[in-house]
Amino acid sequence: MSDLKMGTAEARFADIIWQNEPITSGGLAKIGAEEFGWKKSTSHTVLRRLCARGLFQNEGGTVTSLISREEYYARQSEQYVEETFGGSLPAFLAAFGTRKKLSDPEIEELQKVIESMRR
Repeated sequence: MSDLKMGTAEARFADIIWQNEPITSGGLAKIGAEEFGWKKSTSHTVLRRLCARGLFQNEGGTVTSLISREEYYARQSEQYVEETFGGSLPAFLAAFGTRKKLSDPEIEELQKVIESMRR
């Protein structure tokens, strides 16, 4: 799963799968037509791409996830920090903090996360 980047439509389609799994590929094609105005072949093409990335599997016409939505976004975040900040979470937070000041509750929540990671 080296390439975690998805376009907007792919990400929306992936979210639909995560929300509705297990779902038939025919059911997904119907949702693709309703939500995006896609032809059946377009839905199947997007599904095939998502399966090739290792996110989903289509076994016997039933689509299920290979990783959860949360795991996907965790991996995507890790990849972003790695590529953009040389893997340095402190550098990412410092860059983030220059544009948006954290509220006291946000700081407390981050401190809790850090404490839980120390254990």
